[in-house]
Amino acid sequence: MPSPDAVPIEPGVAPAPIPPRPTSPVIHDAPADDLPPVGSRYIWLMVLAQFGVWVAFITPIAISLAARVGQLAPGHEEYLGYITGAGALAVMLTSPLFGTLSDRTRTRLGRRRPWMIGGMVLGVISLVVMALAPSILWLGFGWILAQLGWGQTLSNLQTSTADRLPESQRGKVAGLIGFSTQIAPVVGVIIASSFTRAHLQLPLFLVPGAVGVILVTVFLVLIHEDDSRGLTFDAPLSFGGLFRKYVYSPRQFPDFSWNWLGRFLFYFGLTLNTTFTAFFFASRLNVDIADVGGIIAALAGAGVLATTAGALGGGFLSDRFRRRRIFVLIGAILFGAGAVTMAFAPSLPIIVVGSVLVSMGIGTFAAVDQALLLDVLPEKQTDAGRFMGIMAFAISMPQAFAPFIAPLFLAVGVVAGGEKNYTLLYIVAAACTLAGGFVVLKIRSVR
Repeated sequence: MPSPDAVPIEPGVAPAPIPPRPTSPVIHDAPADDLPPVGSRYIWLMVLAQFGVWVAFITPIAISLAARVGQLAPGHEEYLGYITGAGALAVMLTSPLFGTLSDRTRTRLGRRRPWMIGGMVLGVISLVVMALAPSILWLGFGWILAQLGWGQTLSNLQTSTADRLPESQRGKVAGLIGFSTQIAPVVGVIIASSFTRAHLQLPLFLVPGAVGVILVTVFLVLIHEDDSRGLTFDAPLSFGGLFRKYVYSPRQFPDFSWNWLGRFLFYFGLTLNTTFTAFFFASRLNVDIADVGGIIAALAGAGVLATTAGALGGGFLSDRFRRRRIFVLIGAILFGAGAVTMAFAPSLPIIVVGSVLVSMGIGTFAAVDQALLLDVLPEKQTDAGRFMGIMAFAISMPQAFAPFIAPLFLAVGVVAGGEKNYTLLYIVAAACTLAGGFVVLKIRSVR
């Protein structure tokens, strides 16, 4: 799922000026601050397009995949983890590669739109494969295709914001997108729930997918992108050069590197906090795991409101005051405070308070950190897709590895048959997110 990225799932002045590479007269290598403001049509169609991708992409994670796993392999819920982990690994291995190819795409439609179109086509195919999968292996293959297809559509939409948005609009656009991505899973689940009850497999996957296709297509038709056929580069891209694009010099781009590390630490803590939520509730409230679904569902509504408030508030205020780092830090502090509150919560009301703080911290950090990424993204005119792909590692790596590290903290001080150490796990999660917020203060080119 998305992503997503990201997962997942991303311009101030670079530490050292990069000489412009030769381009056609259409694509200019102008300084980032010279970008003109975009109109409301671009902003709202971008928000809707990303909303559509998330509806198509997140619905399988939220409900459709679990339903199919239950049909194909009853009693083997662990297969869902294997499937989602394989999809995350596929994205992690391919993001910089596809980002680099997007940067160097030369077509009449521009650099980004062909990848959005191709991603949509592959995404729809993936939904059909998952809906009709005769086995768990086919279901997993379909999810990998979904990650690659819808993931590329989403990634190139995000890279388009790096190509087009001036500094003065990045925060508010990130906030609006953050709001839309919070609503998308709710809409997707509502759409899919009726098909789940009726056991209609194709509509379960394809109706949410149709929402994504329609909204992305509207963006592609109504938003112009310059012809990139005249784009030239200093040197051709070799096979070995493609894979060298996976690495870069942190010394050359220190602010991007601090942003990468801050995001990695935050999402590592976030993954530690959220992976075992159901088990934490069951343990802390002394109820059976089957009985916590209603509690989590009730908290989800408050969580959406809190995350939306954090995303919109943080995004708009960071533009208003022309400050990014302090709002990223505030998001990390809110999350950390919420995680610690949950760690020591003796009852459900205190857990609810902690959960709301965590959600507000996620919204604030994610929206403003996305705007901050666009501020510090290196070589935006030539390699934006590549560096957005590298930044995707900062989300996909925690999602892949944190669940395997968490049991080490859960086992500390536990005697045979005793309660797992969720207190320590949530304290470690808070420490990671706080470290991510403070690391961002090392950035020097953005306030």
